[in-house]
Amino acid sequence: MNRVTKPTVARLETPVIGDDLERAAYLQPHWYAVYTCANREHRVADQFANHGIEHFLPLYASVRRWKDRKVRLQLPLFPGYIFVQLALRDRLRVLQVPGVVRLVGFNGRPAPLPEGDVRRIREFLGRGFRAEPHPYLTAGKRVRVNNGPLAGMDGILSRRKGKFRAVISIELVHRAVAVDVGEADVDVLP
Repeated sequence: MNRVTKPTVARLETPVIGDDLERAAYLQPHWYAVYTCANREHRVADQFANHGIEHFLPLYASVRRWKDRKVRLQLPLFPGYIFVQLALRDRLRVLQVPGVVRLVGFNGRPAPLPEGDVRRIREFLGRGFRAEPHPYLTAGKRVRVNNGPLAGMDGILSRRKGKFRAVISIELVHRAVAVDVGEADVDVLP
């Protein structure tokens, strides 16, 4: 007896999402931090570019002395991390890239970065301002930057060689950057 079977169509269903806020986070693009394998940030960024994934790898210039010469390198401002903008439904495109470990989050769920943080850092670096990695700080005199592309960001005030520096922390990745600021460019927070 010959049986005729009907072709089946595979359906990709959206996972059950509890409320409208979760649904919006799943469908709307946000900036997320991607944790990478050690020293693979540049390679992962190249792969993101090849796959058409919007990303941001903040870099800073560093001069390193080798045996016979000095070399100027472009190093990641947040070692081990790259920022990507995507809707969570597209996260598999990111996770399949070689060198990507995971999206940073809590309880197994990726957490978006606060709105505007990546944009401000992009503007700041795009204007040619200098920043460099700094140890993550939790204690110190809290300030808010009130001028320039980092206006509105909170940080901790420090001094280096008689100049004021704001240490801006990205809490999600426990990394910080130090930027030179004028005393008038910051307000001390209570």
